Amino acid sequence: MIRLLLADDHQLVRDGLKRILGAAPELEVAGEAASGDEALALVKANDYHLALLDMSMPGLSGIALIKRLRAEKPKLRILVLSMHGEDQYAARALKAGAAGYLTKDSASAQLVGAIRKVAAGGVHISEAVAASLVKAAAGDDAPAHAALSDREFEVFRLLAAGRAPTEIAARLHLSVKTVSTHKARILQKLGVGGTAELVRYALEHRLLEDS
Repeated sequence: MIRLLLADDHQLVRDGLKRILGAAPELEVAGEAASGDEALALVKANDYHLALLDMSMPGLSGIALIKRLRAEKPKLRILVLSMHGEDQYAARALKAGAAGYLTKDSASAQLVGAIRKVAAGGVHISEAVAASLVKAAAGDDAPAHAALSDREFEVFRLLAAGRAPTEIAARLHLSVKTVSTHKARILQKLGVGGTAELVRYALEHRLLEDS
């Protein structure tokens, strides 16, 4: 039996996932979390074979959550199921310790297959993501945003989505001054002059979820 932790801040999504996974007799949903902090607490208190994570949840989330879960339970397998396109987060999620990445428009059979593969010790990624990782490792034509740290990338996407520094600070548990420092470094690394150009860059590179 594969014990699963479902982490998504939408009850309807979790209910839908439980119905899908319930059709596979070897899968057991042994825990549910509506936030990253709740997911971390459950992982600390219980043993799961695999965590199925959304990338955007209240509190601790995204790349930071993956790293914290892996630090807490190194043997925990992590499969990301996200609304964010692979271009946005897949490579960073895998580098942080995830063993697979799926978008929420994937078919039910693909999800169950990915869970089985990752739980068995494999890695589930698309051919496009695999090619992107190989390209990045070779240093071939890496885009400017590849130079951003994981935290800078989080701040960058929120800025590009129109979030104010105070909102970003609250969401990421940072000070407004720290967010401003990150913004200055982001503008420098991307070679852009301000927020408008930053948004244009994000759109051109399909780094916004609605782009």
